[in-house]
Amino acid sequence: MAPPRFRQLVIDAADARRSAEFYRALLSLEYLPGDEPRDGAADPAFIVLLGADGRRLLGFQTVPAFARSTWPSMDVPQQLHLDFAVRDDDELEEHHRRVLELGGTLIEDRLDDSEDPLRVYADLDGHPFCIFVAEQ
Repeated sequence: MAPPRFRQLVIDAADARRSAEFYRALLSLEYLPGDEPRDGAADPAFIVLLGADGRRLLGFQTVPAFARSTWPSMDVPQQLHLDFAVRDDDELEEHHRRVLELGGTLIEDRLDDSEDPLRVYADLDGHPFCIFVAEQ
């Protein structure tokens, strides 16, 4: 019997559209047909983003009682985090500016770590994510 195949990672959000738009812009993803914003139409409670190859990557669901992560404080734990890699420091700086432009927050800067240089950010709902300088 074959194991189950990965379908997508689903992230709880205060506003699925807002979170989907953040990651769509940051990662150059596309909406699943039918999930794109439409003038005058209510946003669905569940939105999916696709990679360039058309595979489902990220889903976002609106959770009415959503509690923003307070990580590194453990009052509201991170629950999950995403890791992304870039080729070099210049690329990291470009993405750093982009994250901040999109409303993300820098939580921790570990660029001086000789073994694992990275920056930790929070998305619009406080979910931590890391951008590493690492081999692809």
